[in-house]
Amino acid sequence: MGKKIAQIKDLKVGKYVLIDNEPCKVTSVVHSKPGKHGGAKARIDAVGIFDGQKRSMLGPVGQNIEIPIIDKRTAQVLNIIGERVQLMDMESYETFELEKPPDLKGELSQGGNVLYMDVMGKRKILQVL
Repeated sequence: MGKKIAQIKDLKVGKYVLIDNEPCKVTSVVHSKPGKHGGAKARIDAVGIFDGQKRSMLGPVGQNIEIPIIDKRTAQVLNIIGERVQLMDMESYETFELEKPPDLKGELSQGGNVLYMDVMGKRKILQVL
């Protein structure tokens, strides 16, 4: 979808942020006190939503950062082909294929519903409904 602008001081654990143009979930935020010659800084540690890679950034608390707009939707499982799952969106009736998540392998069944996220053109299955 897109992204919006926020400040580092508004970030909290569990929120989402763009680091290196990759959507990430914030795991920790550490603020430092302002010093004699500088303003307060914040260190953000996050994990990539799609690749699971740890990323971090450091900057002044007033610095603008990009927040990804996350669209969570429901879809019906049409078919399971090996390690891929064919899904149909329940609102737009669009069909597409996604990788089968390793933690949901036994729970997916044909005709069942799943919750998936759409972030900046990438999609991922979150849970079985």
